[in-house]
Amino acid sequence: MEQYKQEFIEFMVESDVLKFGEFTLKSGRKSPFFMNAGAYVTGGQLLKLGKYYAKAIHEHYGDNFDVLFGPAYKGIPLSVATAIAYNELYKKEIRYCSNRKEIKDHGDTGILLGSKIKDGDRVVIIEDVTTSGKSIEETFPIIQAQGNVEIVGLMVSLNRMERGKGEQSALEEIKETYGFDANAIVSMTDVVEYLYNRPCQGRIMIDDTLKAAIDGYYRKYGVK
Repeated sequence: MEQYKQEFIEFMVESDVLKFGEFTLKSGRKSPFFMNAGAYVTGGQLLKLGKYYAKAIHEHYGDNFDVLFGPAYKGIPLSVATAIAYNELYKKEIRYCSNRKEIKDHGDTGILLGSKIKDGDRVVIIEDVTTSGKSIEETFPIIQAQGNVEIVGLMVSLNRMERGKGEQSALEEIKETYGFDANAIVSMTDVVEYLYNRPCQGRIMIDDTLKAAIDGYYRKYGVK
Protein backbone atom coordinates (compact mmCIF):
# COMPACT_ATOMS: atom_id res chain seq x y z
CA MET A 1 0.00 0.00 0.00
CA GLU A 2 1.35 3.46 -0.92
CA GLN A 3 2.73 5.55 1.92
CA TYR A 4 0.21 8.37 1.40
CA LYS A 5 -2.65 5.89 1.78
CA GLN A 6 -1.29 4.64 5.11
CA GLU A 7 -0.90 8.23 6.28
CA PHE A 8 -4.42 9.06 5.13
CA ILE A 9 -5.93 6.20 7.15
CA GLU A 10 -4.14 7.45 10.27
CA PHE A 11 -5.22 11.00 9.44
CA MET A 12 -8.90 9.97 9.25
CA VAL A 13 -8.66 8.31 12.67
CA GLU A 14 -6.70 11.21 14.18
CA SER A 15 -9.27 13.72 12.86
CA ASP A 16 -12.17 11.68 14.32
CA VAL A 17 -13.55 11.32 10.80
CA LEU A 18 -13.40 7.51 10.70
CA LYS A 19 -15.03 5.91 13.73
CA PHE A 20 -15.67 2.35 14.81
CA GLY A 21 -18.55 1.04 16.93
CA GLU A 22 -22.25 0.71 16.11
CA PHE A 23 -23.87 3.19 13.73
CA THR A 24 -27.21 3.37 11.93
CA LEU A 25 -26.70 4.67 8.39
CA LYS A 26 -29.14 6.73 6.34
CA SER A 27 -29.93 3.52 4.48
CA GLY A 28 -31.00 1.88 7.75
CA ARG A 29 -28.05 -0.50 7.72
CA LYS A 30 -26.31 -1.11 11.05
CA SER A 31 -22.62 -0.51 10.42
CA PRO A 32 -19.55 -1.15 12.61
CA PHE A 33 -17.80 1.87 11.06
CA PHE A 34 -18.77 5.38 10.06
CA MET A 35 -17.09 8.19 8.15
CA ASN A 36 -17.99 11.85 8.63
CA ALA A 37 -15.97 14.28 6.49
CA GLY A 38 -17.69 17.14 8.31
CA ALA A 39 -15.23 16.55 11.16
CA TYR A 40 -12.43 18.16 9.11
CA VAL A 41 -12.79 21.64 10.57
CA THR A 42 -9.35 23.29 10.85
CA GLY A 43 -7.10 24.93 8.28
CA GLY A 44 -4.39 22.36 8.95
CA GLN A 45 -6.78 19.46 8.45
CA LEU A 46 -8.13 20.88 5.18
CA LEU A 47 -4.61 21.50 3.89
CA LYS A 48 -3.64 17.88 4.58
CA LEU A 49 -6.91 16.57 3.17
CA GLY A 50 -6.44 18.53 -0.05
CA LYS A 51 -2.98 17.03 -0.49
CA TYR A 52 -4.26 13.46 -0.07
CA TYR A 53 -6.98 14.09 -2.64
CA ALA A 54 -4.48 15.74 -5.00
CA LYS A 55 -2.11 12.74 -4.78
CA ALA A 56 -4.92 10.27 -5.45
CA ILE A 57 -6.30 12.33 -8.36
CA HIS A 58 -2.82 12.65 -9.86
CA GLU A 59 -2.27 8.91 -9.51
CA HIS A 60 -5.56 7.95 -11.20
CA TYR A 61 -6.23 10.82 -13.65
CA GLY A 62 -2.87 12.54 -14.19
CA ASP A 63 -2.77 16.24 -15.11
CA ASN A 64 -5.08 16.27 -18.10
CA PHE A 65 -8.09 18.01 -16.54
CA ASP A 66 -9.14 21.62 -15.98
CA VAL A 67 -11.81 21.80 -13.27
CA LEU A 68 -12.50 20.21 -9.88
CA PHE A 69 -16.24 20.08 -9.28
CA GLY A 70 -17.37 19.72 -5.66
CA PRO A 71 -21.13 19.16 -5.24
CA ALA A 72 -22.76 21.32 -2.56
CA TYR A 73 -22.28 21.37 0.29
CA LYS A 74 -19.40 19.18 1.51
CA GLY A 75 -17.80 19.18 -1.93
CA ILE A 76 -17.24 22.95 -1.81
CA PRO A 77 -14.36 22.99 0.72
CA LEU A 78 -13.02 19.74 -0.75
CA SER A 79 -12.72 21.26 -4.23
CA VAL A 80 -11.11 24.45 -2.92
CA ALA A 81 -8.61 22.68 -0.66
CA THR A 82 -7.66 20.20 -3.38
CA ALA A 83 -7.23 22.87 -6.07
CA ILE A 84 -4.82 24.72 -3.76
CA ALA A 85 -2.96 21.51 -2.90
CA TYR A 86 -2.75 20.44 -6.55
CA ASN A 87 -1.10 23.72 -7.45
CA GLU A 88 1.39 23.36 -4.58
CA LEU A 89 2.27 19.72 -5.32
CA TYR A 90 2.15 19.64 -9.13
CA LYS A 91 2.46 23.32 -10.16
CA LYS A 92 -0.73 23.19 -12.24
CA GLU A 93 -3.57 25.66 -11.98
CA ILE A 94 -6.85 23.81 -11.59
CA ARG A 95 -10.10 25.77 -11.38
CA TYR A 96 -12.70 24.90 -8.78
CA CYS A 97 -16.44 24.88 -9.30
CA SER A 98 -19.45 23.95 -7.17
CA ASN A 99 -23.19 24.12 -7.51
CA ARG A 100 -25.68 26.06 -5.46
CA LYS A 101 -28.70 24.34 -3.99
CA GLU A 102 -30.79 27.29 -5.14
CA ILE A 103 -30.25 29.24 -8.37
CA LYS A 104 -29.14 32.83 -7.68
CA ASP A 105 -30.89 35.48 -9.78
CA HIS A 106 -28.85 38.57 -8.87
CA GLY A 107 -25.18 39.55 -8.72
CA ASP A 108 -23.15 36.42 -9.49
CA THR A 109 -26.14 34.67 -11.04
CA GLY A 110 -26.77 31.07 -11.91
CA ILE A 111 -26.47 27.68 -10.29
CA LEU A 112 -22.65 27.59 -10.17
CA LEU A 113 -20.12 29.27 -7.91
CA GLY A 114 -16.39 29.47 -8.49
CA SER A 115 -15.24 28.94 -12.05
CA LYS A 116 -17.72 28.62 -14.87
CA ILE A 117 -17.51 25.41 -16.90
CA LYS A 118 -17.15 25.86 -20.65
CA ASP A 119 -16.95 23.84 -23.85
CA GLY A 120 -13.89 21.62 -23.95
CA ASP A 121 -13.35 21.51 -20.20
CA ARG A 122 -12.30 18.23 -18.60
CA VAL A 123 -13.81 17.84 -15.14
CA VAL A 124 -12.99 15.69 -12.11
CA ILE A 125 -15.82 15.43 -9.55
CA ILE A 126 -14.73 15.32 -5.91
CA GLU A 127 -16.85 14.06 -3.01
CA ASP A 128 -16.36 12.75 0.52
CA VAL A 129 -17.98 9.33 0.20
CA THR A 130 -20.56 7.76 -2.13
CA THR A 131 -22.89 5.11 -0.76
CA SER A 132 -25.91 5.22 -3.08
CA GLY A 133 -24.74 7.43 -5.97
CA LYS A 134 -27.68 9.80 -5.41
CA SER A 135 -25.52 12.94 -5.43
CA ILE A 136 -24.10 12.02 -8.84
CA GLU A 137 -27.66 11.75 -10.16
CA GLU A 138 -28.04 15.44 -9.26
CA THR A 139 -24.52 16.53 -10.24
CA PHE A 140 -24.19 14.85 -13.64
CA PRO A 141 -26.94 16.82 -15.44
CA ILE A 142 -25.72 20.11 -13.96
CA ILE A 143 -22.24 19.58 -15.41
CA GLN A 144 -23.55 18.28 -18.74
CA ALA A 145 -25.80 21.33 -19.09
CA GLN A 146 -22.76 23.62 -19.18
CA GLY A 147 -21.76 22.59 -22.70
CA ASN A 148 -19.49 20.11 -24.45
CA VAL A 149 -17.79 18.95 -21.27
CA GLU A 150 -15.94 15.70 -20.52
CA ILE A 151 -16.18 14.21 -17.04
CA VAL A 152 -12.84 12.49 -16.51
CA GLY A 153 -13.82 10.76 -13.28
CA LEU A 154 -14.93 10.89 -9.68
CA MET A 155 -12.69 10.83 -6.59
CA VAL A 156 -14.01 10.09 -3.11
CA SER A 157 -12.03 9.65 0.09
CA LEU A 158 -13.34 6.22 1.14
CA ASN A 159 -14.78 3.35 -0.86
CA ARG A 160 -17.12 1.61 1.60
CA MET A 161 -17.17 -1.42 -0.72
CA GLU A 162 -20.78 -2.29 -0.07
CA ARG A 163 -23.67 -2.80 -2.43
CA GLY A 164 -25.38 0.27 -3.82
CA LYS A 165 -28.80 -0.11 -5.41
CA GLY A 166 -28.00 -3.51 -6.86
CA GLU A 167 -25.25 -6.09 -6.44
CA GLN A 168 -22.40 -3.75 -7.38
CA SER A 169 -20.72 -1.10 -5.25
CA ALA A 170 -21.85 2.50 -5.66
CA LEU A 171 -18.58 3.35 -7.45
CA GLU A 172 -19.01 0.44 -9.87
CA GLU A 173 -22.62 1.48 -10.53
CA ILE A 174 -21.46 5.02 -11.32
CA LYS A 175 -18.89 3.71 -13.83
CA GLU A 176 -21.54 1.55 -15.51
CA THR A 177 -24.30 4.17 -15.52
CA TYR A 178 -22.37 7.29 -16.51
CA GLY A 179 -19.36 5.92 -18.35
CA PHE A 180 -16.63 7.67 -16.37
CA ASP A 181 -14.14 6.29 -13.89
CA ALA A 182 -14.73 6.37 -10.12
CA ASN A 183 -12.02 5.89 -7.52
CA ALA A 184 -11.25 6.44 -3.84
CA ILE A 185 -8.15 7.50 -1.91
CA VAL A 186 -8.52 4.30 0.14
CA SER A 187 -10.96 1.42 0.39
CA MET A 188 -12.26 -0.30 3.51
CA THR A 189 -10.08 -3.25 2.53
CA ASP A 190 -7.08 -0.92 2.83
CA VAL A 191 -8.34 0.38 6.17
CA VAL A 192 -8.87 -3.06 7.68
CA GLU A 193 -5.58 -4.39 6.33
CA TYR A 194 -3.67 -1.43 7.80
CA LEU A 195 -5.43 -1.05 11.17
CA TYR A 196 -6.12 -4.66 12.14
CA ASN A 197 -4.27 -5.30 15.41
CA ARG A 198 -2.01 -2.31 14.72
CA PRO A 199 -1.73 0.57 17.24
CA CYS A 200 -3.06 3.88 15.93
CA GLN A 201 -3.37 6.98 18.10
CA GLY A 202 -2.17 4.90 21.05
CA ARG A 203 -4.71 2.09 20.78
CA ILE A 204 -5.86 -0.81 18.63
CA MET A 205 -8.71 0.48 16.48
CA ILE A 206 -9.64 -2.84 14.85
CA ASP A 207 -9.22 -5.79 17.21
CA ASP A 208 -10.47 -9.35 16.68
CA THR A 209 -13.99 -8.47 17.86
CA LEU A 210 -14.37 -5.48 15.56
CA LYS A 211 -12.78 -7.36 12.67
CA ALA A 212 -15.41 -10.07 13.11
CA ALA A 213 -18.17 -7.40 13.09
CA ILE A 214 -16.78 -5.84 9.90
CA ASP A 215 -16.51 -9.27 8.24
CA GLY A 216 -20.13 -9.96 9.23
CA TYR A 217 -21.25 -6.63 7.79
CA TYR A 218 -19.62 -7.42 4.47
CA ARG A 219 -21.11 -10.89 4.35
CA LYS A 220 -24.48 -9.18 4.50
CA TYR A 221 -23.91 -5.99 2.50
CA GLY A 222 -20.61 -6.40 0.68
CA VAL A 223 -20.28 -6.57 -3.08
CA LYS A 224 -20.19 -10.00 -4.63
